[in-house]
Amino acid sequence: MVASFSGKLNDKSTALPHFWEHTVGSGHATLALRADWQAQLKRAHDELGMQHVRFHGILSDDMGTLICQSDQLLYSFFNADQIFDFLLSIGMKPFVELSFMPSALSSGDQTVFHYRANVSAPRDLAQWSVLIHKLVKHWVERYGIEEVRQWFFEVWNEPNLTAFGSGKQSDYFELYRYTVEAIKTVDAELKVGGPVTADNAWISDFIDFCTAQALPADFISTHHYPTDSFGKPGDDTETELSESTRSILREEARAVRQQAGERPVYYTEWCTSSNPRDPMHDDPYAAAFIVKTVLEANGLVQAYSYWTFSDIFEENYFPSEPFQGGFGLLNIHGIAKPAYRAYELLHGLGTELLAVQGEHATVDAWLVRDGKSATLVLTNFALPCHPIATEAVSFTLGNVKSAGSATIRRIDLEHANAKRRWEQMGKPEYLSKAMVAELNEASCLQTTALPIESRDGQYTLDVSMPPQSVAAIRFDYDA
Repeated sequence: MVASFSGKLNDKSTALPHFWEHTVGSGHATLALRADWQAQLKRAHDELGMQHVRFHGILSDDMGTLICQSDQLLYSFFNADQIFDFLLSIGMKPFVELSFMPSALSSGDQTVFHYRANVSAPRDLAQWSVLIHKLVKHWVERYGIEEVRQWFFEVWNEPNLTAFGSGKQSDYFELYRYTVEAIKTVDAELKVGGPVTADNAWISDFIDFCTAQALPADFISTHHYPTDSFGKPGDDTETELSESTRSILREEARAVRQQAGERPVYYTEWCTSSNPRDPMHDDPYAAAFIVKTVLEANGLVQAYSYWTFSDIFEENYFPSEPFQGGFGLLNIHGIAKPAYRAYELLHGLGTELLAVQGEHATVDAWLVRDGKSATLVLTNFALPCHPIATEAVSFTLGNVKSAGSATIRRIDLEHANAKRRWEQMGKPEYLSKAMVAELNEASCLQTTALPIESRDGQYTLDVSMPPQSVAAIRFDYDA
């Protein structure tokens, strides 16, 4: 049975701002001092349009931000400056996650991740406030107030999880109070927000607290993944996935949008899975998931930050396998995964979203106008444990005087899929330069012609969509 859709190119459009390019995630602050990390981030900015980057640990001991020697607190913002200097040099800006706790201020020895980030509460909130004030004031002096007003300051990371502290609202709310007051005394127009929770938690309570205490909350930030596992490898079980719906993240974002009211909503982490070693991160599945999820979030959020842009990442350890199931859009060698190519297709879209008629159990269609050209975006997507098959898709263009030839770019098992070629190589753990070159070539989007047929005064496109696939069909027209 054919999946049939239609759209009119001269219809009134709705706005499609590229909110997914606002911010992209990375794992750990010290990684930003690596040359390969910097090269990959510049590529994400240049090719995908990413504008901000967010990472953990700007305050952690390995950054040297605050240490104690001979009972004296010593502040050093040099490493942080090196990172931010680089970001500004390539046209990007930081989305500053204020974490984790310097040992010199920590109330305990609770740590998280391979790099042992201290997640204890400060033993003295007043000293924490001094650190935040000094640091932000330093950045204003170094970069100028007009620049820093364009940044975002986010207080901590996932405080509702005991992995990142006590998990108690009251503890986080006090930390937020001291932090936002310290920042706003530098400049009232600096943007500060929270609660940076996992699983869309605490939004209403956070807003109520800030309102009752007359505290600023310039934006709402939170995180979500398709399941509730949040960083527990192996918890993305078949039962959980079979009970999820294809648009679960859209449903959650709608609920957060309603709670946030007029405040901007920034999702500062989301991904196709919360498992840090999930093979699907490297597969075309991720590309189909990304395109569908991003386009369904239009109108609900102001930023939607994918976790992460690179497999140069070390929360558990630093694996050597080229395709390790890591979160990144790029692997450790800088080879683009299908997920990266999904963002490349999204970046190439216009900003006028047109209505599409038709529906199907696994196929979705979006029509995006850009002047006298338009792009039809198709996905054939289902969550694991849900049925999916190759589908014949027909799309009819209405109210068009003439339509030129179309081109199509695909992401699926056989297209823009470097992992598939790596598997055919025998899955080598270490790659030669020649192998990297071959895999880079296999990762690229290919552009081919696609016929447009005239039928009864209308123009029709026909395309076959394999399971877990994306297609972007671009054409010029005269309306």
